[in-house]
Amino acid sequence: MRLSRDDEKAGESLSIENQRAVLRAFVEENGGLVAGEYVDDGWSGTDFERPAVKRLLSDAKAGSLDTVVVKDLSRFGRNYIQTGQYIDYIFPAYGIRFIALNDNVDTFDRENPGMDMMPIMNVFNEWHAANTSKKIRAVLQASWRQGKFTGWAYPYGYKAGTDAKRTAVIDEEAAKTVRRIFALRRQGESVGAIARILTDDNVPNPRTYFTKLDGEKISKPCSPYWSARTVSNILNNSVYIGTTVQHKTTRFSYKNKITLKVPESEQTVYENAHKPIISMETWNAVRALDDSVSRGRKDSSGALNVLSGLMVCSDCGKKMKLRKSSGTSSRSFRGYACRTYTDLGKRYCSSHYIDKNVMEELLLRDLKSLAGEIDIDETSVRGIFEKKRSSQRDNAAVSNEKELARADGRIAEIKLFMQKAFEEKARGVISEELFDTLCERYDNEKKSLENIRGSINKRIAETQADHLAADDFVFNVKKFCRLEELTRETCIRSVELISVGEIPNSPDKAREIHIYYKFAKP
Repeated sequence: MRLSRDDEKAGESLSIENQRAVLRAFVEENGGLVAGEYVDDGWSGTDFERPAVKRLLSDAKAGSLDTVVVKDLSRFGRNYIQTGQYIDYIFPAYGIRFIALNDNVDTFDRENPGMDMMPIMNVFNEWHAANTSKKIRAVLQASWRQGKFTGWAYPYGYKAGTDAKRTAVIDEEAAKTVRRIFALRRQGESVGAIARILTDDNVPNPRTYFTKLDGEKISKPCSPYWSARTVSNILNNSVYIGTTVQHKTTRFSYKNKITLKVPESEQTVYENAHKPIISMETWNAVRALDDSVSRGRKDSSGALNVLSGLMVCSDCGKKMKLRKSSGTSSRSFRGYACRTYTDLGKRYCSSHYIDKNVMEELLLRDLKSLAGEIDIDETSVRGIFEKKRSSQRDNAAVSNEKELARADGRIAEIKLFMQKAFEEKARGVISEELFDTLCERYDNEKKSLENIRGSINKRIAETQADHLAADDFVFNVKKFCRLEELTRETCIRSVELISVGEIPNSPDKAREIHIYYKFAKP
């Protein structure tokens, strides 16, 4: 007995209980004894790695049965090659008779007309599976274009909505952890460090969290610990800024279950699909951090130094390594030295040593000198803010107007095409079938364009509203200009890298240290 999810739509006639009643009645009428029931509920007929099929083959080898009875050939399988192999080769090899009641197939009687039709029936059953697969793909593609969520599970931090599109709704309990992950990364913590922090704080990882919500979804035990990969997946998932990306994976065919990754250019991306958990500013800050030359390493005490990964040797280009002297505690010191020198020796590079505290003081002074040692002119700062926001609004308005014009133009064309198709159908120029196909295609495109128009209008509304108030901007400028100590976040957000030159042989020569800032323009 077998029932797939698609077969369930056919009604009670294909239910497991109906199949069981028909088969048991046949066995009783013919004086047989039931050796066992083999049920694959929720399995596709194209898959012959089904649990019940495996158990059936094992029992056949053990000699536990002499006849296999199914309601029809499609219940046994929809892969005509493998179905034929079982019926024509495997079952006969173990002396097993095969009966498909509705298709009049009985291998005991090879002269039966049903046996002549069996190859054709098997091909038809596979065609049905192929055709069903095409229909499902078409429905999925239409759903993707309309922004409907088609995944089996929502990303960590979201849950299913109750609207027609199943729009993702923020799950506040999990969303707090997502925001914390982005905040920790923005402060310069590595994905491994974030995983350790969450594990130490006994925060349930996504798998544990979903199991707690619905224990039936995950029956086997799962690790309660966070991994760097889990954290990285969250940090790189654009769903948290309100973007839904679907059709990320596909399968080679309906018979081959191997999963393939779909190129990004072919994936379906739907912006502003749901409410974001994090801001675009935070997302961009994390992306900038990922692109930075700095990855950072913790020292033996577990502390992440503020300049870790940002300093490089000006001669060989390798990162500078933080070292501690081997002297007594009263005279010990910490500083950065060229990694090539520390790993390979002076034959390959010189030390380029610089004291840790000296370098941090140099950077702090330089940052302050850039901001200036004068009081902030709030009027000027507000003017800069308003000017920049005005420029952003103007640029966005031009871009949005162009996109709206393109969408409106195409919608007008589609309406004309649909009207023309109707007239040609009325005159008998095109068939009813072609007319329906054209209308469906035009209607789907029109709905997609209308969704795009909605997204553009939403962007326009967001552009017109100042989410970052002038007061907040002034406050941040003051905070930066009155910087009293360096933090990891400050260094990561402001410094691209620091190139350290060798200590000069003569006290008359200046040592070259170049600081490259992220906000500096060449």
